[in-house]
Amino acid sequence: MRKWMLMSLLLCGFFANNMVTFAQNVVPDDTGYIVRVGDEAPDFEMTLTDGQTVRLSSLRGKVVMLQFTASWCGVCRKEMPFIERDIWQKHKDNTAFALYGIDRDEPLERVKKFAGQTKITYPLGLDPGADIFAKYADREAGITRNVLIGKDGKIVMLTRLYNEEEFAALCKKIDELLK
Repeated sequence: MRKWMLMSLLLCGFFANNMVTFAQNVVPDDTGYIVRVGDEAPDFEMTLTDGQTVRLSSLRGKVVMLQFTASWCGVCRKEMPFIERDIWQKHKDNTAFALYGIDRDEPLERVKKFAGQTKITYPLGLDPGADIFAKYADREAGITRNVLIGKDGKIVMLTRLYNEEEFAALCKKIDELLK
């Protein structure tokens, strides 16, 4: 009897360990995302450049846009003024909307300088080790990326790089969700 109990415990441990490994080996799509439209957005907590902390799940009931960025990303620098003008300035006073840039693995002072250089006023959060990024895309995948999340916490739209048509569709989708 003891032998069977030991064998059962070992098998349970083996299967439990392999299920965790399987869950961590999500195959990215061709753009590097590991999340999909319709998925619940993975929760996280981040510290903003002003020292405040934000937990994504606390924003449930709002339309949320996450922009993954970094100072060394030329495409990010190109896109950010459009996000500032066409999304943030238009919706920043709407209590049903939240926008956060999430800077990939850079120190606070560099992120503050980056915000000043790009002249953006929307909040930026820190992502040490790119751990938040890795909840959404393959850790080695590139940026800029935008994740649009509906009021129910589910992902509504994913973008990669900056494309004028895709950006216009993102702006339109935000407008629709806020009606």
